[in-house]
Amino acid sequence: MAWCICSGCAPTPIFATLKMTARFAPLAVTCGDPSGIGPELAARIAAENTDGGATAPFVWIGDPRHLPAGTPWQGVSNPAEVGSVPAGTLAVMEIPFAAPALPGQPDPSNAAGTIAAIETAVRLVQSGEASAVVTAPINKKALKDGAGFAFPGHTEFLAHLAGGCDVVMMLACEALRVVPVTIHIPLSEVANTLTPALLRRTIEITHAALIRDFGLSSPRIAVAGLNPHAGEGGAMGQEERDFITPTLIELRDRQMDISGPLPADTMFHPAARAKYDAAICMYHDQALIPIKTIDFAGGVNVTLGLPFVRSSPDHGTAYDIAGRGIADPTSMRAAMAMAWDMVQRRA
Repeated sequence: MAWCICSGCAPTPIFATLKMTARFAPLAVTCGDPSGIGPELAARIAAENTDGGATAPFVWIGDPRHLPAGTPWQGVSNPAEVGSVPAGTLAVMEIPFAAPALPGQPDPSNAAGTIAAIETAVRLVQSGEASAVVTAPINKKALKDGAGFAFPGHTEFLAHLAGGCDVVMMLACEALRVVPVTIHIPLSEVANTLTPALLRRTIEITHAALIRDFGLSSPRIAVAGLNPHAGEGGAMGQEERDFITPTLIELRDRQMDISGPLPADTMFHPAARAKYDAAICMYHDQALIPIKTIDFAGGVNVTLGLPFVRSSPDHGTAYDIAGRGIADPTSMRAAMAMAWDMVQRRA
């Protein structure tokens, strides 16, 4: 059991202990880039589940040729058959890829298969055959080169598959949840991309998800400023004064517990983290640097605002160690645990 740090209240679980129940369909776990560590992580987690209860039930979607040699696996035609797969054996919904996978060497010819695995997982969860989507890391350049992938990342592609809904990206570990308002754009474009509407919608989606998916009845949200020292009254930037502060006042008037804008350099030490349940940050690295510093191995990426649950390990393809059998499965396990817990909370 892992806990967030809350002042004046009982600890609130971020990753709850997995509860095995037949009420919920298995998770749909995508293969990710087959030349990365995604396939071996799924194989290892399944192999360690020898007692049938160590992880959430899941089906892996990909080409079994890309699994480590000797991986015990069994093909299934749909997630409902996962229950008949022996403990310690990986349940696989097979998708044929164009080529074998060489560890550490992404192959654009496998891009279409990688995309198809994501689309299949979403289709399964939309139909109710799977309970949530858990995605392994992808290589956006390989997908673009091999299949004309037009999205900056998983988050934007999943929003497209869900019908174009507004989504935000949350990164969570045991001690911290962070949400960047702008995501996969150059730093030079952040100030022009930030708007009152984008900031307001990001906070609204985060607030609703903290209630629905994390069980917080009155979530506390801290908001970072864009500029050093949160603008210092306009001396170091105008965005805080012009629209960030007025937007937060508007949301506080709607009875949301929101603090800020706060200097980002003083938001992430333990005493500061104890005062909020999630931090809203203005750009990608402002959010990701603190969480990856606090818990590099155990972070989880979860997409808020989707009509279905989606999580992912908070790491990349790790080509430098792919195929060597040394990849750390902690983040993938945590992603599965978070997805399983969110499914039960939504139910």
